[in-house]
Amino acid sequence: MKCRLTKYEKETIILFNEAEPTANIYTYNKALQNRLAKFSRQNPKCARVVTAYPCGAVSYEVDKKRLSIRFTSPYSEERRAKARNYAIENNIISNIGSRHKENI
Repeated sequence: MKCRLTKYEKETIILFNEAEPTANIYTYNKALQNRLAKFSRQNPKCARVVTAYPCGAVSYEVDKKRLSIRFTSPYSEERRAKARNYAIENNIISNIGSRHKENI
């Protein structure tokens, strides 16, 4: 079966309620699929594949206690400058593009 979905149509849905101990994760995202596959192999009691769809999506059932949603704040200019200086001083960045050189 050939499926031609746009990126907009390739959703990730995390669904859970307050009554049940598990969450259902439906995703087309390959990176998330790989992370879920690795997690389910290492922790079969906490996660399992429910369905692999022919168009490329996968659905997993995961113990809600193992699921975490994290929000990260954007870096302040001061924090970005500190990270940039640290990287330069410790030779972490060996080749900085011309666009970045102008900002240093």
